[in-house]
Amino acid sequence: MEAKLRFSQRHPVLFGISMIILAVALVAGVMAFFESPSGSFSFGQVKIGRVNVVGPIMESEAVVSWIRTLREDESIKGVLLRVNSPGGAIAPSQEIYEAVSKLAEVKPVVASYGTVAASGGYYISCPATKIVANPGTITGSIGVKAEFMTFGAALEKLGIRPEVLATGRYKTTGTPLKDLTSEQRAQLQDLLSDMQDQFVTDVAKGRGMDEAEVRAVADGRGITGRQALVYGLVDRLGGQEDAVALLKKLCGISGKVTLLEGPEEEESLLRRLIGVGSSDLKGLLQAPGWVFSY
Repeated sequence: MEAKLRFSQRHPVLFGISMIILAVALVAGVMAFFESPSGSFSFGQVKIGRVNVVGPIMESEAVVSWIRTLREDESIKGVLLRVNSPGGAIAPSQEIYEAVSKLAEVKPVVASYGTVAASGGYYISCPATKIVANPGTITGSIGVKAEFMTFGAALEKLGIRPEVLATGRYKTTGTPLKDLTSEQRAQLQDLLSDMQDQFVTDVAKGRGMDEAEVRAVADGRGITGRQALVYGLVDRLGGQEDAVALLKKLCGISGKVTLLEGPEEEESLLRRLIGVGSSDLKGLLQAPGWVFSY
C-alpha cells in the first residue's frame, strides 16, 4: 500500500512559503519584545529616559507626548532632560514646564544644559529635581519680549498711505502698518509685565526659591552656568556625564542602564542642509507678525 505523503511533500512550494512567513513572524515578535520605544534594546537592564529639547521652542506637542510616555512607563526609573535652547514662544514653554513638573512628581528628573538654556530653555527645566549646567552654559535670561516691525512711515514716503480699520483702539496693536499709540504701548507693556510675573512665579515654584530672589536676576540678563550656581538657579556644575551619574544616584541605580531617547524627529533633506528641524521651521513659518517670547 502506497505511503501517505506529508503536506510538505505534496505541496513543497506552499510549505516553503509558510515556513518563511512563520520565520518572519517569529523574528518580528522577538524584536517587538526586546526593542525599546527609542530603538534601544533593554535585555533586562534598568532603564532611564532622555528628553531632548533643542533649538527654539515654537511648539510643545512632541516633547509633552514623550514626557507623558516616560511618566506612565513604570519601567523608567528616572529621566534626563537635555536642554540646548535659547528659548521660544510662551505657551509651548509653559506646556513643557507643566509636563516636566508632573514627571518630577513621580520619578527623579535631572536637567542637563548644553551650550545655552536661556529664557524659555531655562523656564521648562525649573521643575526638574536637579539642574546641572556647564560653567560656560548661557542660562538665565528671565524675561519677556515682544518683537514686531512697522512700515507705515516708509510706505508714506513712497506715497502709500496705509489704512487699518478695527473695532477697538487696541485691536491694531502690533500691526506693521501703524506705529504704536501711547495707549497701545502702555497696554502692551502691561501684558508683558503680567507674563513676566508668571515667569518669575513659576521659576520660584519650580526651584523652591523666594520670588524676591528670582526677581533680583529677572531683568533679562544672560548669565553663565557658574553665575547661575551662585544665584541658586542651578544645583551644580558639570557635563552630561555628570548629570547621568547624578540621575542614577537619585534613582538608586548602580551599573549600566538602558537609555530611551526621544522625541524622535524625522530628519529632512532641508534639515541636513541648513541644520533646521521641522518643528523649528514650522514655528518660523507660522509665526505671526509679532510674538511674545521667553
